[in-house]
Amino acid sequence: IVLAGIPTEVSLFLMRLSASGRGFCRGYLNETQDVFLDGHVRAFEYFGGVPGTVSYDNLKSAVTKVLKGRDRIESDRFVAMRSHYGFESWFCQPGEDGAHEKGGVEGEVGRFRRNHLVPVPHVATMGELNELIEAAMAADDARFIAHRRITVGEHFELEAPALLPLPAEPFDATRLSSHRVDTKSRVCVRQAHYSVPARYVRRRLDVRVGAEIIEVLDGATIVARHRRGRKGDEVLALDHYLDVMVRKPGALPSSTPLARARACGAFTDAHQRFWDQARRRLGDRNGTKALIDVLLGHRTIPAQAVVAGLNAALGIGSVDAEVVLIEARRSAENSVAPVIPIGTHRGFDRPEPTIDRYDELLEGNA
Repeated sequence: IVLAGIPTEVSLFLMRLSASGRGFCRGYLNETQDVFLDGHVRAFEYFGGVPGTVSYDNLKSAVTKVLKGRDRIESDRFVAMRSHYGFESWFCQPGEDGAHEKGGVEGEVGRFRRNHLVPVPHVATMGELNELIEAAMAADDARFIAHRRITVGEHFELEAPALLPLPAEPFDATRLSSHRVDTKSRVCVRQAHYSVPARYVRRRLDVRVGAEIIEVLDGATIVARHRRGRKGDEVLALDHYLDVMVRKPGALPSSTPLARARACGAFTDAHQRFWDQARRRLGDRNGTKALIDVLLGHRTIPAQAVVAGLNAALGIGSVDAEVVLIEARRSAENSVAPVIPIGTHRGFDRPEPTIDRYDELLEGNA
């Protein structure tokens, strides 16, 4: 695919029901056991049930050792997931002997890609890609397989009662691990780096690793949440470095977190216009500090409201961060106090002052 303007190779998880031919598909940036397990969880939810037996080749996410015949030593997490849903696993013979044993799903991968992912999709995010895939899956319910007289969707209605019921809760496909924060305020997970707030430098934090999301935890508190990157990626949030840049505003213009924020659209044209005006009127240092004060406002005010506050402040020619934040809060609240006519609440009005008895105080008669 072309992801945010960059040609990117992605992987498809695909599960196909043998009777109806109904398939589930989802795109992922990685090929890991977390993705493999997450695909199962999503597929079973999509089907509304669990097949009694699922066929596999001998992929490492499920198998740690191939034994004689069809016996396998399965990985612990795969066994946990399989036990959670109560289905049996059936493994193909290795090599050419088993090449024909899983032809239905192998052929479905090629069919799905040719019919729905050609020409190459251009998407901004993986979420957008998976929305296209979901629409394609819905369209496939209306297709016919070979010489069948009913559609895939109609056949699935006949097959669905044979599926095992879903458990009360889905299987947790995430993995918890511990990582040390480096001097650049990052944790390294599967050879990708993710930023955390600068106050955690050199501390050890827990990381919940999912197929698509990485969460960094301080105890039970989530201190950072990122989309999952690939090997060699550096996923940084500008907000995590603002507490340092308050003291060192000169570091902001050439910083990598700022470049990442521009690339993902978090740092908008409104931010840039405010920064340009602030530096022009207040100087580089003070103008940058004004921008940082605005960026800190993102912690408590929605991003759209902050952008509205920036536009409102620029509209009146102000580069005061407080003005921006006031306008942002007003936009977030989206409400204006009603105008109360004078005299409406006469019971709370104070009487006009009088000095009639001032002379009496001077004479001491009061």
